[in-house]
Amino acid sequence: MLRVWRMMVGTLGLALVFFPVIGMGQTYPTKPVRLIVPFPPGGSNDIVGRMIGNELTNRLAQQVVIDNRGGAGGMIGTEIAANSAPDGYTLLIISVAYAYNPSIFKSKLKFDPARAFTPVSILGTGPNALTVNPRLPVKSVKDLIAMAKAKPGALNYASAGIGSFQHLGSEMFRLMAGINIVNVPFKGGGPAMADVVAGNTQISIGSLIQAMPFIKSGRLKVLAIGSAKRTRALPDISTIAEAGVPGYEASNWWGIVAPAGTSPAIIKRVHAELAAILGTADIQKRFETQGAEAVQMRPAEFGGFIRAETAKWAKVVEQAGIRAE
Repeated sequence: MLRVWRMMVGTLGLALVFFPVIGMGQTYPTKPVRLIVPFPPGGSNDIVGRMIGNELTNRLAQQVVIDNRGGAGGMIGTEIAANSAPDGYTLLIISVAYAYNPSIFKSKLKFDPARAFTPVSILGTGPNALTVNPRLPVKSVKDLIAMAKAKPGALNYASAGIGSFQHLGSEMFRLMAGINIVNVPFKGGGPAMADVVAGNTQISIGSLIQAMPFIKSGRLKVLAIGSAKRTRALPDISTIAEAGVPGYEASNWWGIVAPAGTSPAIIKRVHAELAAILGTADIQKRFETQGAEAVQMRPAEFGGFIRAETAKWAKVVEQAGIRAE
């Protein structure tokens, strides 16, 4: 009888230990959830964050509030998220910048990217696009390269700042094309794109998902895209590799992570809701029409993907000699 009693007490103890985790997954969320976008409004992170945030609001039955915290190539917003309570009420949207920032900022980082967050889900991938102001008298990548070689240092490209995707993609293009074009850094992809549209800078090599509205409206001229193959969104537009820079390939991606220590039950709940969102025909179409693709991975798979991307871009950063100012 005593042995049975001890077994009952032990079972009750285990139930009490696991009940808060189970209960947390069932009741979460009970208040609005903050989704930090570590870049200003208008960039690809903001576009994807708002698209997914709106859907997640409906799925969670609580408002998902977009909190733009731009600066330092995304590191300011990322640090804020890293220092937030791991209670599921702060999430962070990340992109390819998360993979190469550790190589660029190194000693300036105040957190360990490999340990500060728990992966939740990748959201999508999309190539960059080589676009120019329509008033620039070029019709192709070869025309642009010829102009840049004829006037070294005369052409400028806008970027979202030192170490941004626009910066790395443009530097890769500059090095592989053997030309001299000058970086004009801004505090985010939105302001950078606006400057090219205004004609103050001539070139933008940034996420296609961000450039698509300007391409469709004629305010930007697209010369090529940076993926390995053409996109269904612009089937007649060649890749940069096809257009005269063999081997060029650069694509962005977006995902969501939570501060390390966030309950596994909450991670599971948010991942399940994101999987449901990404599985809808509407979201898949919205990604596709903007030149991107909805993607799904389990949290552990997403973690492995981030590690592989970090190793890949570390090599690019080293070859280009990019360092934080």
